[in-house]
Amino acid sequence: LSEADLDVRMNGGDVSLMSNMVEKGWLGKKSNQGFFTYEGKKGKKIGPDVTSYLKDFTGGKVSDMSEKDIQDRIASRLVNEAAKCLEDEIIENPVAGDIGLVFGIGFAPFKGGPFRYLDSVGVTSYVDRMNGFADTLGEQFEPCQLLKDYAASGKKFHG
Repeated sequence: LSEADLDVRMNGGDVSLMSNMVEKGWLGKKSNQGFFTYEGKKGKKIGPDVTSYLKDFTGGKVSDMSEKDIQDRIASRLVNEAAKCLEDEIIENPVAGDIGLVFGIGFAPFKGGPFRYLDSVGVTSYVDRMNGFADTLGEQFEPCQLLKDYAASGKKFHG
């Protein structure tokens, strides 16, 4: 992967946040420590150690981004990469992409996969949202050509 030409799509962020957590043994549910600590099958709360770690890591800065913006920033990169896989014929069709991401990496099943999700929110509005992120946060948020084409034509991924 390090030799792959991913252009600017994987730029941004500081991966040392996660690598430091792995070094500390904060592996999530399996170690009962990570962003959350776990109590029983369904109980979880933000871990006290991670709160101070994040404060130190960020220098005490607190983001003023809305929860929706944070979710969209994370999801948009994943959705864009799925569309890029379809564009590059790595996946055969949107159904394969939806199934692969839901069962393979845990994309939110209630959203139906990235292509069903795009159809439900509208490709045009999603591309507009990504372009807004690209304008303010960097070109790593620029939508791939397939998404731009679908937005321009009004085409849907499913029917």
